[in-house]
Amino acid sequence: MKKLFCTALVVLSCLSVNAQQYHSQVWNPDKGDGTYVNPVINADYSDPDVIAVGDDYYLTASSFNCVPGLPILHSKDLVNWEIIGHALDHLKPDSVFDHSAHGMGVWAPSIRYHNGEFYIYWGDPDRGVFMVKTKDPAGKWEDPVCVIAGKGMEDTTPLWDDNGRCYLVSGWVNSRTHFASVITVWELNAEGTKAVSAPVIVFDGNGNENHTCEGPKFYKRNGWYWIMCPAGGVEQGFELAMRSKSPFGPYECKKVLAQGNSDINGPHQGGWVHSSAGEDWFMHFQDKGPYGRVVCLEPVTWKDNWPVMGRVPAKGYCGTPYRTYHMPKVVGTSLKCNPQESDEFDCPRLGLQWQWHGNYYPYFGMATSLGFFRLYTYKTNERIWDTPSLLLQKTPADNFTVTTKLKMVSKDQNQYGGIIMMGMDYSALVVKRVGDKFQLEQITCHHADKNGKEESKVLAILNKTGEDEDHYQFAIYEQIYLQMYVKDGNLAFAYSMDGKKFKRVGDEFMMHEGKWIGAKIGLVAKEPAGKTNCGWIDVDWFRVTK
Repeated sequence: MKKLFCTALVVLSCLSVNAQQYHSQVWNPDKGDGTYVNPVINADYSDPDVIAVGDDYYLTASSFNCVPGLPILHSKDLVNWEIIGHALDHLKPDSVFDHSAHGMGVWAPSIRYHNGEFYIYWGDPDRGVFMVKTKDPAGKWEDPVCVIAGKGMEDTTPLWDDNGRCYLVSGWVNSRTHFASVITVWELNAEGTKAVSAPVIVFDGNGNENHTCEGPKFYKRNGWYWIMCPAGGVEQGFELAMRSKSPFGPYECKKVLAQGNSDINGPHQGGWVHSSAGEDWFMHFQDKGPYGRVVCLEPVTWKDNWPVMGRVPAKGYCGTPYRTYHMPKVVGTSLKCNPQESDEFDCPRLGLQWQWHGNYYPYFGMATSLGFFRLYTYKTNERIWDTPSLLLQKTPADNFTVTTKLKMVSKDQNQYGGIIMMGMDYSALVVKRVGDKFQLEQITCHHADKNGKEESKVLAILNKTGEDEDHYQFAIYEQIYLQMYVKDGNLAFAYSMDGKKFKRVGDEFMMHEGKWIGAKIGLVAKEPAGKTNCGWIDVDWFRVTK
């Protein structure tokens, strides 16, 4: 009866938490005075796409090798967003994505609503064009369908025409095909499940400032077909709008958004929406180096049937980004919330902000109904860079503090666990068993993507907190609080034995982005390969604060 009562309390607690929206302590774009500040999502939701369905907005973004993939965010006003689920819980083939396949997988998806169903299309540049669909964006999505098999296709968007015919626009990846900077259009069957025509090049950005054109989105407005896409490169690029009376062109083109005198660099690659309140908006990314590609919101003004994005110029059609602007009009009630960050692990499931660095298997770790998350020490002789069991989330702001309370339980030598800032350069603060004691160590690697070596530095010797003897193997454990401070790309670590007095330790570290993603924060547990029983960390909570 006691177990049943405790389980019921946990379920009720989870339902109560789910009924409340998360409020960030480190970034809130809604200023509360009828205006907002960019970025509206200060986290790495790169290549965002957004749709309006009635009075609701839904957003997805690139997820590459991270699992679960294809995050689904919901908003009522384009400024306040919450994570409501993921559309992809496993990546194929297992032979690739059971490992840390950095930079591979899901590239630049598009989300659409057609005949009562939500669709997401994306390009896997090594396998082809894929699609998933559902009637409930916060629920279970169907298994992926391969729409077009082959290499090199990226950044795909479908368009169902008024007559029921379906078209698909795509870009091409130079690293797979040895050509790029062209936009192509295919015709699909009416179900959008396979191509029924060969691709047609409708735009060529080679040999001019429109090089690196990619990330196209397909729309139809007032009888015109529109392709909106970025060009010019990630950091310094801009947004193009193209229009035609035929889906296969020819298209005329204008630049409609660029940095200009704004401090928002490379504003491009995103989604246009027409709201139920009659307004037009464009969501795009801004590249912020180690923080990844954050999401900004611009008003859209139609000028001579061209979509000028952001601040309208006195002459021409190329807008510039706003840092602040008035909130979109809302039909109904707006929900004040932010994407989830902290996790108390009080529910028997992970928070939706968490992703693994490869396909998930239960032996990585599991949620509990006991008020903590258990992460097992992954057995490998490879570097952390090659470890798929990393439990990570996006950085939420330029400046923040992460504090976690955990218990390291070790059954053998050299088992360790702790917190990490993960990227192509990474650094972790871990508790590691050596003899019958623990060491606090900083593990750092530079140029991990180029086979850089890990270096470990012993910061403190810790007496074990306690020991247990069970049927399987004797264990010792350490209860500790670990902390990381992030300010303008610089990272420092600290620890505490009582959660009150923290001591700074280790070398400062400069954040570095991952492969096509921003640096990520989270948890690591690892040990050398072997046949001994795993250790683990029981993570009581993980909190993101100022």
